[in-house]
Amino acid sequence: MKTTRVMALAVCAAALAGPVAAEPFRLIVTDMEAPLVPNSVMDLALQEGYFERAGVEVELVRVQQTPMAMAALRSGEGEMANVAVESMLQSVAQGADDLRAVMSPNKSLPFLIAAQGGIASAGDLEGKRFGIGRIGSLDHTLSLQVLDAAGVDTTSLQMVALGQPSARAQALLADQIDATTMSIGTYTSIEAQAAGSVQVLVDVDAYYRAAPVVSKVNAVTAETLATRGPEVEAVIEALTLAARDFAADPQLWVTAMQKARPDVAEADLQKLGAAFAGSWSVNGGLQREELEFSADWLYASEDFKGVAPAPLEAWTDFGPVEAVLARIGTMDGSDTLTR
Repeated sequence: MKTTRVMALAVCAAALAGPVAAEPFRLIVTDMEAPLVPNSVMDLALQEGYFERAGVEVELVRVQQTPMAMAALRSGEGEMANVAVESMLQSVAQGADDLRAVMSPNKSLPFLIAAQGGIASAGDLEGKRFGIGRIGSLDHTLSLQVLDAAGVDTTSLQMVALGQPSARAQALLADQIDATTMSIGTYTSIEAQAAGSVQVLVDVDAYYRAAPVVSKVNAVTAETLATRGPEVEAVIEALTLAARDFAADPQLWVTAMQKARPDVAEADLQKLGAAFAGSWSVNGGLQREELEFSADWLYASEDFKGVAPAPLEAWTDFGPVEAVLARIGTMDGSDTLTR
């Protein structure tokens, strides 16, 4: 009888303490190791103890590319997944009504336009050879948006389909094309070889200002929000606080990445850390204006021809990130609140 009473008291105490997850909160990511972009915040938040300090036990589930991440989320192999906004909208178009974006740890791909050294401005690109992955690829369509905003007559460009960014970078070095879009990481990898023959024509910040398309979000199911809501908020809090620390002091990111990626030269990490200083999601990365722009841009693409646009509320829930920001406050920076 005494044992029974002790057990009953323990159960009551646990109930009063609040919900405790029986299993780790599984976060599905599409990188096999910490990537050389702000999305690394998910790996580093685990490595540096941010999740633990937020009171949530997180396990990273690694898969290759968004389709597998989305499939893993839908099949219950994880509670949250980092997925492309395009895939979210495609899922909604196919009838999914239980998926919600709750934050974006890395809103934009860190794209820039690199060009031959003799090209002084974007306007000088008219009539030139521009390397792309393929017609209709993300780098192609985003670059058209950026160049249009710069006043370039994009119909005059000679589009050269070359595939992967590394191939385009090598073609630029070999003077086979005049300019191309690539990530800051790819540019850093060729900078030494370029020796002044190649330059940044449109930097990362200017590229995103001209084409503020949110590339990826962290999504959960309605069931996860209902059953593990406090953990969803704890994950958002941890990732946001890590992002704020890296934004305030890029050296913190460099030091953490040296542990996560000892294969990368410190000098390269220093350059990347400085380049990312204004790219961190310091307020959760879920801003209404940017999401609406992104959705409108995607719905206007060939891939969504004939698809009726879904309202933002059909695939986004601002509630969790707003609850987190109510606790930790907001921070000035490029991740400005727009809702």
